[in-house]
Amino acid sequence: MKKTTILSAFLAVTLSCKEYNKPASKEIVKKNEQTSISSFNKATIKKHLYTLASDEMEGRATGSPGIEKAAQYIENEFQKIGLSFYNNLTSYRQNFEHNNIKMFNVIGVLEGKSKKDEYVIVSAHYDHLRMKKEGEDRIYNGANDDASGVTGVIALAEYFKNKNDNERSIIFVCFTAEEMGLIGSKHFGKDIDASKFVAGINLELIGKEPKTGPKTAWLTGFERSNFGKIIQKNLEGTGYKLFPDPYKKYNLFFRSDNASLARLGVPSHTFSTTQIDIDPDYHKVTDEAETLDIDVLTETIKAVAIGTSSIINGKDTPTRVILEK
Repeated sequence: MKKTTILSAFLAVTLSCKEYNKPASKEIVKKNEQTSISSFNKATIKKHLYTLASDEMEGRATGSPGIEKAAQYIENEFQKIGLSFYNNLTSYRQNFEHNNIKMFNVIGVLEGKSKKDEYVIVSAHYDHLRMKKEGEDRIYNGANDDASGVTGVIALAEYFKNKNDNERSIIFVCFTAEEMGLIGSKHFGKDIDASKFVAGINLELIGKEPKTGPKTAWLTGFERSNFGKIIQKNLEGTGYKLFPDPYKKYNLFFRSDNASLARLGVPSHTFSTTQIDIDPDYHKVTDEAETLDIDVLTETIKAVAIGTSSIINGKDTPTRVILEK
């Protein structure tokens, strides 16, 4: 073989290797992300929702037999997924007592790789209201509020476990006693080093279509950090959009569990989709699984997965939250 031919072959192989090893384009990365997102199974999501919002759970009031059943269900799902226990706990329960009521947050951890000492929290509250004393329907099932959010926490835990590329550690928490004044999340925040918590991803009322239309959600406290802008950027080209909270007068940023971490400086925000001002089922016995749209719930969980991906993998770090706005 001639020297020129050998040189040409060498150059061709070299260029081919460079082409193979160069970083994938944004379009390819996004396509791969959306392909893996397709692993969210609507039937499984529906199962979680309908189980947690069933009459058997009796409204999941804190301290009730019903919330015990809900906790056991969540624990079983965390175990099947393969999550670790939080800190020095010997189970998924963080037990404590408040006003002589025994309570427990349910917590599972997916340890990060290169940044395992930096934490992202994914949360929802699994409690709801006590049963009515009388009436044909006495059970406050709390399907949208907040079995929908807990369903999202479980689905995201399974997704990120299977994806297995989280550089930061993810703490999946189902808080108790949110309806009693954010008691569970306040307890969780007591002993943490907030400086190590990079972001809080809270899910609340995500099972109905918002007034901004299909494949959209809104975020509380949007202007208080750049968390929302990071999500918007990551969602570009997906067909899903995130908007600032349209219900400022309700002060929702401080009314869900994200507030307990936000008060410590963590950029912690709540995703929601519900038209809270006109929703006929909020805190009513009619908040049942049948009133939710499984497609809306599934698409929102997918969007949260895509939108938070760069925070989970360590590429983006939201600015610390501003409380005085």
